[in-house]
Amino acid sequence: MIPIAFSSWLTLFSALILSLAVTAAPLDLPPPAADATCPVCGMFVAKYPEWIATVEYLDGHLHHFDGAKDLFKYLQNLQHWAPGHRLEDIRAIGVTEYYGLTLIDARSAYFVLGSDLLGPMGHELIPFVSEEEAAEFLKDHHGKRIVVFNEVTPALISTLD
Repeated sequence: MIPIAFSSWLTLFSALILSLAVTAAPLDLPPPAADATCPVCGMFVAKYPEWIATVEYLDGHLHHFDGAKDLFKYLQNLQHWAPGHRLEDIRAIGVTEYYGLTLIDARSAYFVLGSDLLGPMGHELIPFVSEEEAAEFLKDHHGKRIVVFNEVTPALISTLD
């Protein structure tokens, strides 16, 4: 009887670990002030709470964005959008996930491209906490593909503009 109980526990533990590995971690970052503007497009970020993305630097400095697309533009050309800031000084990068509207770690999120859903700046990268949620959304909203953080290139972003 003990081997069966241990086997059940091991299976449950393995499933839990696996589920943690395929979902994006939640982040607790300060929200944008009412007058905070996106450094890329200049829009007032707080007007679009379901799209907010945030970069937090080691010194506590924050930059907020009106969507993941502008966040990636910023990260891919930091010297243009934020002279004097360095990628290695970034502590956290968050995006608002679509279904739960919570801020999650962008580096472990799944993004859907080419869907019929538009953000504040038009076509957008739609963030999800898990690949399963991204796949469901892709199917329901005629998306073209799912990518992860390291797959988002300037060329890919240019297809959204």
